[in-house]
Amino acid sequence: MSRIPPERRTVPSGGSGIPTIGGNAALGFTQIVLWGGSFFLTAVVAGPIVRSTGWPQGVVVGALSLAILVSGLLSPWIGRMIRRHGGRSVLVAGSLVIAAGQVLMALSPSLPVFLLAWVVIGIGMAGALYDPLFAAIGQAYGTAARGAMTQIAIASGFAITLCWPATSVLVDQVGWRGTCLVYAALSAGIVAPLYAWALPRHDRSAGAAIVPPPAAGAGAARPAERARLPGEPLLAATFTTAAILMTAVSVQLLLLLQAQGVPAATAVALSALIGPSQVGARILELAFGRNAHPIWALLVSSGSVAAGLLLLALAPGVAWLAIVLYGAGNGMRTVVRGTLPLALYGRHDYATVMGRLARLPLLGQAVTPLACGSITEWLGLDAVLGLMLGIAVLNVLLSLAVARRALRQAGA
Repeated sequence: MSRIPPERRTVPSGGSGIPTIGGNAALGFTQIVLWGGSFFLTAVVAGPIVRSTGWPQGVVVGALSLAILVSGLLSPWIGRMIRRHGGRSVLVAGSLVIAAGQVLMALSPSLPVFLLAWVVIGIGMAGALYDPLFAAIGQAYGTAARGAMTQIAIASGFAITLCWPATSVLVDQVGWRGTCLVYAALSAGIVAPLYAWALPRHDRSAGAAIVPPPAAGAGAARPAERARLPGEPLLAATFTTAAILMTAVSVQLLLLLQAQGVPAATAVALSALIGPSQVGARILELAFGRNAHPIWALLVSSGSVAAGLLLLALAPGVAWLAIVLYGAGNGMRTVVRGTLPLALYGRHDYATVMGRLARLPLLGQAVTPLACGSITEWLGLDAVLGLMLGIAVLNVLLSLAVARRALRQAGA
């Protein structure tokens, strides 16, 4: 198997040049808190919000799509900021902005203010979740960041498993507004300090010292901040189809299982297999895949997701296996979206490329819940599952195209 090409690295000031297990665990914890208080919050608090305010449920639920849209639009700019100023300041600021949005949400007296709160949360999401975090550690540590990315993904792999029950308990105890304030306190009081502690200070001289790896067609007159690098649109399309599938499954899985004849209680129990499957795949990648080119993980990820969806459609009697396959593939996807761009484009352009690569997947995620709802209403759940299978096949084909290009580049 092809190896990741070596690159020259500088040691960032304030860090040893090698990520630590303790630091990675802390960064994984930040993702649990931030995802729980943003992306995964609506699923638990939407009902209580609608009951207490009378606001339309579709608008309350759709506020998350607004936040994801804002996050996607800002991602390229965030990548440029990380490249210029380092990740520590950007991620600390992002976590504080999320906290500000959560406070505004807790205090919102009207629906427009509630929606504004989600805009603020979306701004923070652009600067504090997986993509900017991976961009920050990739820029800081170069190829040494691959293991750190996997360890962070392992630590945060049970985010839904932990956050949904915890959020539900908080809502019962302090209400949805109090829950938002608790998450705000965690974001500002714990996450921001952890980012400041675990991420190295920016070395302003590092940019000049790092020599980017050669890439076909990438000339010196085309700086990464203004021009897409070779193969970047293809990689963006691959990540986008994978992100759309992840969002569609998270929105529709329970309904799809019940439509296949699985009882509601069993469907909930089966869905709980996703978290362990994701973590298991990430542990295997950390143990056995660290020396292989990340393109192999991309192929495993896309193939496993497609196999899981196909099995769900054709053999619902083994839905547990379908969910395990899907969860493993999706767990690998989280790691691949950080490690593959680093292997393809190197540390020098990494933060900027990650910012650009995040835009289309986030925009796809923003529209997916609305699209799934409309297709379900017009054509039924079978049509949704069929469309998801089609997107999964497209994702496999795109992954094969990326693999062909990557392996050709690695062997050049």
